[in-house]
Amino acid sequence: MQGNQFRAQPEDAIHEKLDSSNESIVSFQSKLPIPLKQAMNDFIELYPNWDQYRLIKAALAGFLVQNGVDSRQITRLYIGNMFGGKSLVEKR
Repeated sequence: MQGNQFRAQPEDAIHEKLDSSNESIVSFQSKLPIPLKQAMNDFIELYPNWDQYRLIKAALAGFLVQNGVDSRQITRLYIGNMFGGKSLVEKR
């Protein structure tokens, strides 16, 4: 597995920590079906500006926005991750 690829870890571990901007962050680990994990790895290899964290944040925020969650913070996370500078620069 290469540097930016998704790393599977023990399931059900939850950690809370503070990042440099003093916003609370919750970290979780869960089992993934192998095809989903492989698709994530393939995507991250093709788009080196993305990593496992950005991909998960964009996916969760996108799911919530598309399913009616009305929150500016969630919408900003979604847009920021999906359309932030050089979001889909291909590695060739």
